[in-house]
Amino acid sequence: QLQLVESGGGLVQPGGSLRLSCAASGFTLDDYAIAWFRQAPGKEREGVSCISRTSSTTYSANSVKGRFTISRDNAKNTVYLQMNSLKPEDTAVYYCAASRVCRLNGDTMNYWGKGTLVTVSS
Repeated sequence: QLQLVESGGGLVQPGGSLRLSCAASGFTLDDYAIAWFRQAPGKEREGVSCISRTSSTTYSANSVKGRFTISRDNAKNTVYLQMNSLKPEDTAVYYCAASRVCRLNGDTMNYWGKGTLVTVSS
């Protein structure tokens, strides 16, 4: 069974950091570009960051540039999202998704995880 599983979410104070992980099972992650999306309550889904299969290309939304870093370890079949200088507006459920090309268009993803909740609050 093909699965993506996110982990690492939780409650953090403003200005703090979290690292999210996206692990694949049932398929080889290095065949795919991986993107992170998020959805806050009452808001539309937003593309956050993506990374190509070989890590040669990354894209990030303007809202997270300079604060979030995406990386991957194909040997561990895992992609990471390092989130620093977190703000309350970063509060959302974060999803990872796989596609053939690095892009932040959710309509083109082949596989999705079920999400992990990130709450930024004092």
